[in-house]
This record gives sequence, structure tokens and C-alpha cells, in this order.
Amino acid sequence: MNIEELFDYCLSIEGAEASTPFDETTIVLKVMGKMFAMIPTDADRICITLKCNPEKAVKLREDYDCVECAFHMNKTHWNTLYLDGDMPENEIKKWINHSVEEVMMKLPKKLQQQYYGSIK
Repeated sequence: MNIEELFDYCLSIEGAEASTPFDETTIVLKVMGKMFAMIPTDADRICITLKCNPEKAVKLREDYDCVECAFHMNKTHWNTLYLDGDMPENEIKKWINHSVEEVMMKLPKKLQQQYYGSIK
């Protein structure tokens, strides 16, 4: 998976929006106004930072050499996945979707219903 395919997959998620609020090279992806991913376009290695359930975040770091704590983020909830590592593409997509689910769980029930109602 290259950086364009990664970005396209993230944008294919219902309601996903991209912006660059931090700098010109870091793409932030959000659903319902909440960040679920960051993609630095100037990094030496293609990577994505994703929100993750705390227990699963630790397990991912243990299971995959290409996953580490996210730099400058809450390390309990955020991981950085390097795409040149040992994680298959379908697994990367699974964790992107998991990140969206983690973000949605924190929203008020009304917004969750609005979001999930729009994708059915």
C-alpha cells in the first residue's frame, strides 16, 4: 500500500474529511469533526497514526514490529503503523476502521445515531 492508496482508503470512509491544521505536510483525517488518523507526507517511511483501544494498542505493539507508540500523542490511545513493516494491507485497513469506531464511541449517542444512520 502506498501513501496515495492509504489516503484514498481513509477518505473512502463515510463522512471522512481531510485537512492540514498542524502544518502543510501532515494530513489529519476526521469523521464528525473528530480525528481518527494522521498521515505525515514528508516522513522517511510511509506511516499512519491511529486511535486504538488501550489494551489492543499494547497488543499491536507486541505483535508487530512496525507498530509503535505515536510520537506527540497520548501513547495509551494512539499508535503509529509503518506500512513497510510486517502488517498485511487488510490488517492496516482493519485498524483504520477500528480507529473510526473508537472515535465514534466517544461521541454523544445522538451523533453516533446520526453517523451510523447515514451509512446504512
